[in-house]
Amino acid sequence: MEFSVPEMSCGHCTAAIEKAVKDVDPAATVNCDLDTRRVTVDTSLSQADVSQAITEAGYESEPAAA
Repeated sequence: MEFSVPEMSCGHCTAAIEKAVKDVDPAATVNCDLDTRRVTVDTSLSQADVSQAITEAGYESEPAAA
């Protein structure tokens, strides 16, 4: 699943998002692309759970159009 995270702008942002998702699913694969400000997550979690983890890291997100 892919999310648009407009406020993600640096390595600290990507680290915070990756940590937040892995805190709820240690097996998740998280890829952050600063150029497009998109986060791709491969996980067994629901889209809502991943979105909530990103929100708890301090970033607004919305599902990205495929």
